[in-house]
Amino acid sequence: MNATPDPDLEIFLHRLQREPAVLVSVRRTRGSVPRETGTWMAVWAEEQVGTIGGGHLEWDALRRARDVLAHGADAAQEYRVALGPSLGQCCGGEVVLGLEPVQAALTGALRERLARPLVPVALFGGGHVGQAIVRALDPLPFSVHWIDSRDGVFPGGLSERVRAEHSDPVQDAVRELPTGALVLIMSFSHAEDLDVVAACLQRQRRSADLPFVGLIGSQTKWATFRRRLAERGFDGGELARVTCPIGLPGITGKEPAVIAASVVAQLLLVVQGGTAG
Repeated sequence: MNATPDPDLEIFLHRLQREPAVLVSVRRTRGSVPRETGTWMAVWAEEQVGTIGGGHLEWDALRRARDVLAHGADAAQEYRVALGPSLGQCCGGEVVLGLEPVQAALTGALRERLARPLVPVALFGGGHVGQAIVRALDPLPFSVHWIDSRDGVFPGGLSERVRAEHSDPVQDAVRELPTGALVLIMSFSHAEDLDVVAACLQRQRRSADLPFVGLIGSQTKWATFRRRLAERGFDGGELARVTCPIGLPGITGKEPAVIAASVVAQLLLVVQGGTAG
């Protein structure tokens, strides 16, 4: 995984150059809570960036942070909150929040500390579904290596987390993918799809470092691919490591945005160690 600042972090650090803030962070949790450890928000007298989960928990944290600002306190502090009915949040868990006065001199340290680790995704195919997936991934902790054999298929204005590459033959790009990349295959051509899947399986033989290889298509398409890949020498155990169709079972819409939502949810399950479908 690599780490790249997210938009909220960039806004926070830019504003911090002009005005000190209080960084509110979730330091420890127990039981059911709105957000996980490491979640943060930056607070100024009349603005905030980020969220620790909303509701009364966040409202009270904002009040406390602004009290710190008003009194010019410079020492970090923390406090414990039980999320019971008396707070108006019935999660039932417990959160320890930190309040930390910060200023421009800490920008470098804060960037390193708060930058989210990003999971690499290799997306083969610049068509409508590929574009929808890139848009759906944008606010989430993923970086995208977007690959197509055709010139001129990638839209302009891509996020800094997206690297577009022209590769012909397209399967050559598989060799250069980072360890741990989640692979999505949806080129304009079934022949290209087959070559990319085969290249992924060859890499898995060598290093077994691609935790997810997903192919867009139907059960019929995959049956045909299984036969052709078996003819290339791949056995049943190797073929079982390819997911086709991709997306969560039960979501049947064919619109690019629907497919993208289903596939991105599947990737989140993979990252979190859940069932990929």
